[in-house]
Amino acid sequence: MKRAITFKATRNNRLNEITEDYTELINSLVESQGEARVCDIAREIGVSHVSVLKTLKRLIRDGYLEDSSRIKLTEKGTQTGLFAKKKHQILTEFMLKLGIPESIVNIDVEGIEHYISKPALEAIHSYMKKHF
Repeated sequence: MKRAITFKATRNNRLNEITEDYTELINSLVESQGEARVCDIAREIGVSHVSVLKTLKRLIRDGYLEDSSRIKLTEKGTQTGLFAKKKHQILTEFMLKLGIPESIVNIDVEGIEHYISKPALEAIHSYMKKHF
């Protein structure tokens, strides 16, 4: 039974991975260029515009985006994106301080950030404050 709990948690994290990537990116695009466009999202994530449109529809359905002509995060979407960005920053800084090459860190953080728990992230952040 315990193993099933672990597998279930991992499956749930996989479902959140795309949501976190999109909300983090949309938030970043709006900050840097004033808006997020389908073509920009497709280019940054490396998928087709059709895939982006399908995902945006799901994000609207799930309450992360407003249902409007512009790509606009809801409060839920904004908070999800900001937390994803925070995880990304903490993990990147930590791995770089461990001496891991940036090229490896960039790839590894993209995966790890979606699977790390809040308590584990907070422990890493606390450790960094004390030791780095």
